[in-house]
Amino acid sequence: MRYEVSEAIPEVAKAIRKAVFVEEQGFHNEFDRTDDASLHIVAYEGDEPVGVCRVFPDQGQTWTLGRLAVLKSYRGQHLGANLVAKAEETARSHGADQLTLHAQERVAGFYKSLGYRDMGIHDQDEGCPHMWMDKPLTVSTGNEPEDRAS
Repeated sequence: MRYEVSEAIPEVAKAIRKAVFVEEQGFHNEFDRTDDASLHIVAYEGDEPVGVCRVFPDQGQTWTLGRLAVLKSYRGQHLGANLVAKAEETARSHGADQLTLHAQERVAGFYKSLGYRDMGIHDQDEGCPHMWMDKPLTVSTGNEPEDRAS
């Protein structure tokens, strides 16, 4: 798996997002001005673009992850989790210490398994239930004490 990070949204990212969010899931407002202020990450399996997401600065050292999409034929191979890890690494390298995201409620368990927590803000996006989630981005030094029960 290789990743490309770019400041401008690549055509392959547009194609993946259109296939997943517009054609498969029925969303209409897929592209917005936030794309212009985002770093776009595309995952490739060989030469084939298979997944995408974007990250962008929000407030202070908090960045937002969004538009995570993996082509249907590549799901179930941990590509989404790998893309999230790459997004976290990318945001951290730009000074982020926390990441937020606006998840479809039906996939909240996926994000919870990656350490994201429900911020208690639930709303609708184009009629689809969503929730805000966040995760602190910590850097492991390898020198942390082991957690030992007394």
